[in-house]
Amino acid sequence: MKRVAFYTLGCKVNQYDTEAMMKQFEEAGYEIVDFESEADIYVINTCTVTQQGASKSRKITRRAKRRNPQALVAMVGCYPQVDADEVMEMVEVDLVVGTKGRSKIIEFVKQAIRAKAPVNFVQEMEEDDSFEEIAIEESKERTRASIKIQEGCDQFCSYCIIPYARGSLRSRSLEDVKAEVIRLAKGGFEEIVLTGIHLGQYGKDKEELDLVKLIKGILTVEGIKRIRLSSIEGTEVSDELIDLIAESDKLCRHLHLPLQSGSDKILEAMNRPYDVQQFRDMVTKIKAKVPEIAITSDVIVGFPGESDEDFNDTYQVVKELEFSDLHIFKYSKRQGTPAADFENQVHSVIKKERSEKLRMLAKSLSLAYQQKFIAERIEVLLEEVRDNETGMLTGLTDNYLRVLVDGSDELLGELVEVKLMEKEGKLIGCLE
Repeated sequence: MKRVAFYTLGCKVNQYDTEAMMKQFEEAGYEIVDFESEADIYVINTCTVTQQGASKSRKITRRAKRRNPQALVAMVGCYPQVDADEVMEMVEVDLVVGTKGRSKIIEFVKQAIRAKAPVNFVQEMEEDDSFEEIAIEESKERTRASIKIQEGCDQFCSYCIIPYARGSLRSRSLEDVKAEVIRLAKGGFEEIVLTGIHLGQYGKDKEELDLVKLIKGILTVEGIKRIRLSSIEGTEVSDELIDLIAESDKLCRHLHLPLQSGSDKILEAMNRPYDVQQFRDMVTKIKAKVPEIAITSDVIVGFPGESDEDFNDTYQVVKELEFSDLHIFKYSKRQGTPAADFENQVHSVIKKERSEKLRMLAKSLSLAYQQKFIAERIEVLLEEVRDNETGMLTGLTDNYLRVLVDGSDELLGELVEVKLMEKEGKLIGCLE
């Protein structure tokens, strides 16, 4: 029996792809071991969204080879897809696979072992435009499981390398998605997270299929208590989807809508498909229909050409829209994208100052949002690990509030109703 260890960098889609590859190795009789252990095969599922992501992918790869110089080390995913030649120059790498062909990962490993030399299996994106079916039946997270329903992106934002790494839009069939949901429900999962590279474009490459139809198709699966959406563009939230969130007791009251900037000038330079007023109107419409919804967002600070006025516009829009949580990213050059060659690059010190200012605002908005639910009764899906600091059970509400619950191990993985209170800035769920 060969020992295989995995390391995943980047997004939820990468996490899903790793779990799908793990499943293949397990079914073939391999033993999955922790990455810090000595293994015969190391698989690094890489990220290349930023230069730092690619750098960390190389660092992890070198660490694997040092741990066992005789092991086969495979780099897979986005980084080798866009920089295969660079990856192949690494002496630690024995096998390279891009964002296609991971359904054949074991076959590729065997070929690399026979070759006794570095092997490159990266496919050009135009070679195949179908969705690569690699499913999971279990997950590291025992209470919720992510399902990849869509691959690729045609947006080509000026700062983003992903369309080059993931290719064009490809949607998974409703039948395959539903079959996986049924398997996961039978495995005890109560929450499903629908994820993809450009989730709101699901079905655009197929006739008579869209995201709402898919959601309706899986809402009836017995055993699934919640369906959550990962990141979706605000311009792709339809009235039908808003109504479904308002009416369904299974579809989570949570949308992650990336804003990226509150300046129309910067949004245009980013090649984002909306202006600030369109985004503002969409958030207003959603909150009018679903008042208690959690709307979280992403913002990039320090994009080339971002002036103090542009940043202040972003700050004011974030403050006005009252996001319940905010992910803040300092712009980082990614070679191969148009923005890397833009003039007026913003100094790192300014990016740090702007990031901290937004972080303080985001913290206050998050606290204000959770205050709305103090003393209310709400359901929490408890996870199968306890909070490291308090030792209490931890879980999420459907509207994305992190709650601590003082309960027995019998409640691990269960959906429980609690009354919310606050202690030292943390939400505590009281079982009554």
